[in-house]
Amino acid sequence: MSENFIKIQHVNFKYKGSDKGLLDDLSLTINKGETMLLTGASGSGKTTIIRLINGLIPHYYQGELEGSVDVAGYDIVKTELYELAGVVGTVFQNPRSQFFSVDTDGEIVFGPENIGMDAGEIRERKQDIVGEMHIEKLMGRSLFELSGGEKQSIACASVAALLPEVILLDEPSSNLDQGAIGNLREVIRRWKEQGKTIIISEHRLWYLKDLVDRVIYMEAGRICHEWSGAEFASMDRDKVRSLQMRPLAVSDMLSSDFAGEDSDIQTQEISDGITLKDFYFSYNKKPYLIRKKRFRENDEGLSLCIPRLTLPKNTVIGVIGHNGTGKSTFLKCVCGLEKDCNGIIEAAGKEYKGKDRLKICYMVMQDVNHQLFTDSVEAEVLLSMEEEDKKRCYQILEGLGILEFKGKHPMALSGGQKQRVAIASAIAADAKLMLFDEPTSGLDFCHMEKVGGLLKSLAAENNTVLVATHDPELIELCCDYVLCIENGRVKYLRQVNGAGEERA
Repeated sequence: MSENFIKIQHVNFKYKGSDKGLLDDLSLTINKGETMLLTGASGSGKTTIIRLINGLIPHYYQGELEGSVDVAGYDIVKTELYELAGVVGTVFQNPRSQFFSVDTDGEIVFGPENIGMDAGEIRERKQDIVGEMHIEKLMGRSLFELSGGEKQSIACASVAALLPEVILLDEPSSNLDQGAIGNLREVIRRWKEQGKTIIISEHRLWYLKDLVDRVIYMEAGRICHEWSGAEFASMDRDKVRSLQMRPLAVSDMLSSDFAGEDSDIQTQEISDGITLKDFYFSYNKKPYLIRKKRFRENDEGLSLCIPRLTLPKNTVIGVIGHNGTGKSTFLKCVCGLEKDCNGIIEAAGKEYKGKDRLKICYMVMQDVNHQLFTDSVEAEVLLSMEEEDKKRCYQILEGLGILEFKGKHPMALSGGQKQRVAIASAIAADAKLMLFDEPTSGLDFCHMEKVGGLLKSLAAENNTVLVATHDPELIELCCDYVLCIENGRVKYLRQVNGAGEERA
């Protein structure tokens, strides 16, 4: 293993327009063939290191940069981005931002085609990558139809197809189910065996603990702790919690749910709650000759088929299932975002149809960039209130740990911080049925705990909360029930063990 394959020396960096530097005299060397994990709180500088190594800083993200960055013999400051294409590959936290094609096959071969590779080699490489990552079922599909986790898988495949020497992964598991995380883990293992240099920025730690050679813990733009892979894997639970990191082991409590195993647990009967009726939806739309067709339970090709479901009131309900199985579709149909879904919500003796469902629902989307509209965090939260209440706004922001950003533009924040802004807006809207699509996908453990506490407090204040998640930690932390969706159908609704008790 040759030393100093990547050298970051005495780097200070401050993004353009920012008052505060994000990296503070950072020095880091990475060996060729080393697998390194970057962890730490949201906004600690992990993604900024990724952007330094792939050259996005300073060639795309402008700011004040001091120090030097050398990657595989390339001086990043003096090297154009296209010269690094075959050397460094990056899977971003939001995979949509790196897509160039409209279909899955085209996306995987785009990189090799762009560097002029032979057509036969491109086909062979694509076949190898698809087989290695077990994504055969995703081939021949539109990227716009994929779930967040499926998009993440395609992004990983498109980067792998270039066979770069250095592979950078920014929160690669954030939108993946347990099965897909297992596939990702095996892909990383193969890359490691091939001698790739791999740097992973991640909050989820359990699937990486016996893969990484070194772990760097970031805080406020500095390296505060450094461990070998063995030291990290043997770290006790108290030490992990004291550093506000996610657990190194996931509880077995929900392992069968997240692994997708068959369950003999039947759907629980809920006598009093919020009832959903006739929720049918299909992405395979056909032209209507006379009038809009109303779907029925026995119609073929339904993406969502829920004739009747009663949700327990004033609880937090975790919505789980595989990537692409219909969780996000379910949430969008419930809150009225899918106009072709004619379902009815019965709550407190009233019926809500069509657009009326928006009056009692608020949804935080998986990609929060789609719902941030104003030029400050404070204005974003106030926009959701029927009557502006700055005191309550500040209380919500403080509870989520983002009060200090109240005057900043939401788009200038990190992914995890943006997520908390969207959650703050949902709380401010005071809807009775609150829906969250992967609200903790980009959050560190500290802020996941805060979100879990807020979700529980929302339920305690006469709100019903639906949260689609791949995080077993979040389920354990705050959920009273688990609703499992499989192929657009309800597999079961059951109470979580220990629901209603104080969880450790």
